Amino acid sequence: MDTNEGRHRQILQDIAHRVMLEKGLLPDFSPEVLAELDKIQTPVVTEGGVIRDLRNLPWCSIDNDDSLDLDQLTVAEALRDGTTRILVAVADVDALVRVTSAIDDHARTNTTSVYTAAEKFPMLPDKLSTDLTSLNHDQDRLAIVVDMIVAIDGTVQGSDVYEAVVRSHAKLAYGSVAAWLEGTGPMPQPVAAVPGLAENLSLQDTAAQRLKSHRHVLGALSLQTIEARPLFEDDTISSLEVQGKNRATELIEDFMIAANGVTVRFLTAHGFPSIRRVVHTPKRWDRIVEVAAEHRFELPRTPSSKALEDFLTSAKAADPVTFPDLSLTIIKLLGPGEYAAELPGANAEGHFGLAVRDYTHSTAPNRRYPDLITQRLAKAAIADKPVPYSMDDLTALAKHCTDQEDAANKVERQVEKSAAALLLGSRIGEQFDAIVTGAADKGTWARLLTVPVEGRVVQGFQGLDVGQRTRVQLLSVDVEKGFIDLKRVHH
Repeated sequence: MDTNEGRHRQILQDIAHRVMLEKGLLPDFSPEVLAELDKIQTPVVTEGGVIRDLRNLPWCSIDNDDSLDLDQLTVAEALRDGTTRILVAVADVDALVRVTSAIDDHARTNTTSVYTAAEKFPMLPDKLSTDLTSLNHDQDRLAIVVDMIVAIDGTVQGSDVYEAVVRSHAKLAYGSVAAWLEGTGPMPQPVAAVPGLAENLSLQDTAAQRLKSHRHVLGALSLQTIEARPLFEDDTISSLEVQGKNRATELIEDFMIAANGVTVRFLTAHGFPSIRRVVHTPKRWDRIVEVAAEHRFELPRTPSSKALEDFLTSAKAADPVTFPDLSLTIIKLLGPGEYAAELPGANAEGHFGLAVRDYTHSTAPNRRYPDLITQRLAKAAIADKPVPYSMDDLTALAKHCTDQEDAANKVERQVEKSAAALLLGSRIGEQFDAIVTGAADKGTWARLLTVPVEGRVVQGFQGLDVGQRTRVQLLSVDVEKGFIDLKRVHH
């Protein structure tokens, strides 16, 4: 395979399609889906029931520079007692995507949009997810609004969930908003163009920081991993760009976590079941204790997210360069999240990593099927209608969504690894400084420090352990399989 002729994108697209099918995911929409799509021409802005008109509020979206599937808008209001009212509007996808439709069948099969380096495989067709069910700039849209009062101490004092028609007044991007909030860049032009939006975003930022601080007091974990996405020049990979958190990504993250909690409690108050997002108390806590001890930190023998957060905070302060690798180790030991159906009033296990008990996924119905299920439950509760799913249905859907999310993650990882192999193909024989990211019976792994790529140490790995610095030589790459083989070399 000739990888030097500007065909990188096509090679990765072919790999992505192949792995989608191998993992039981649909890479393409069926003729039935496309036929249904042809009949949908306009967004829904009125449905039965009481719908509030909130179009005049200074709503804005904040997302990635290239995001077109806009699931939520946010706005804030300062209240006299020092609390802040935060409104999160979530796109009403259910208004156009009906249960038993071909479009819904496709979404229920994949359960998530799959974002690979070369191509996006959207859960819903672009005509919906980036247009008719997207909260686009200067367009009237139907939304489910999560309305919450955030106190000075970061607790949510009161909340409600209802339907409204909304209108986005600015489409903003994480990078430029974060630079402005952090004082390292100018005010983004779309912010300056909307009267009062700058003050509103500052208010949102303050409320988000309060929410985050309160969660960390309870033991939410400050985890930070390195995510790198390939940058293309024409169709050839030129480099890998590391994406990190910033004030703007945290603002949205903190609001979404709070809104997800409010949504679960709203369903419970109406006697409705829910699909929870659960991260179990870690089974491998003993190994987490060992990792902390290697960093001269003592953790209790019984799992405590608060104690683990104290360790992570001190470790990040001591060595910020290797902290992402420590984070990755802890994430692997915590185990993956999963979906679980819960009856109202059941003693939910909650989300260990976020230190919250009431947690669901509800704020991204254009890209995640559990969020669409939750939206249908919420709309039925708002309208005093019967529960639209049986408990057996919800239990089966929760397991299916967990399995398909796992499959989608494998597709994304495979394409990332293949992209890294393409990038390094011309550097066989070169040496790199690296840090060990995994050491187990099934193999030893290391991340290069100058290029954010992980490879397998196939020679000289004896005695290497997680967190150690080492020097490696690149032996070979396999683009199709995404293999990067390394050899340990002594300085």
